Amino acid sequence: MISPSQKLNPKIFDKDVEQVPVRKGFGDGLLLAGERDGRVVGLCADLTESTQMHLFKERFPNRFIEIGVAEQNLVTVASGMAAMGKVPFCSSYAMFSPGRCWEQIRTTIAYNDRPVIVVGSHAGVSVGPDGGTHQAIEDIALMRVIPNMTVVSPCDCIEAKKATLALAELGKPAYIRLIRDKTPVITTEESPFELGKSQVLFSPIAGKPDAAIIATGALVHNALVAAKELEKEKIGVTVVNLSTIKPLDESGVVRAAKESGAVVTVEEHQRAGGMGSAVAELLARKNPVPMEFLGVDDRFGQSGTPAELVAHYGMGVSDIKEAVKRVIQRKR
Repeated sequence: MISPSQKLNPKIFDKDVEQVPVRKGFGDGLLLAGERDGRVVGLCADLTESTQMHLFKERFPNRFIEIGVAEQNLVTVASGMAAMGKVPFCSSYAMFSPGRCWEQIRTTIAYNDRPVIVVGSHAGVSVGPDGGTHQAIEDIALMRVIPNMTVVSPCDCIEAKKATLALAELGKPAYIRLIRDKTPVITTEESPFELGKSQVLFSPIAGKPDAAIIATGALVHNALVAAKELEKEKIGVTVVNLSTIKPLDESGVVRAAKESGAVVTVEEHQRAGGMGSAVAELLARKNPVPMEFLGVDDRFGQSGTPAELVAHYGMGVSDIKEAVKRVIQRKR
């Protein structure tokens, strides 16, 4: 059952549910952040329209810098601007930022605790035909290991807008992960959002859940569809949207594990080092339960349609359902 308090899109399970790229929400959010705060500036590595930063560029041309294809310079210039009192958002494909400029992010931004927001667009295998070289499926691992760094992976375009506005006010280094392809709109403007807090989007109709699905990014929709279908099979699950991966909502994750006794994590990322690893690290210390991890299993991406690749790497609705059934068997 959809949690009424979350005020989700009523068409969430309909075939004609509205689909909008997550990155579009970032573009809208950055524009609004720029209108609210004159310190907000934009920097891009020659991918202005792809990362949806063109909206900000057109509205605030004197607060936008086109760095060009020089990602190391992108983040170091942003760090310098932050040192002078600005709130920089610097964007590129996630494969290049943080992928190409990780050391500069670590040393010039995080080490100095500069309030720079690194925007990694076109993350995950759903980049599709661009292929394995452009499919960032290691970026969560790269960024969550850096001290002082906040890591956010919005579930849809509306949450991306809210996250962008929140990060503009955070005053700390941050990374926001964006998906290229159009994905279902899950939330609404009225849905609650707070950095560092998870949201329970789906709960059993009655009784305690048999398992908890903890998902992040656009795959939250697959998790919700799986939960709805499992409900018809008399299997009750909780679906938790973990949009902030660092800092982790420890109380929310532990509560989901305690109530259900079994956890499945779902992310468009390598299984190693990502959101599932963060959840496992926490539960190993505070509430060990049987777990299943859905993500890319130590492989590179490849070309294909987004739907084909999500299914190929075992992150589809049927894969989530099977993982839930496996983990329930293990707790008995």
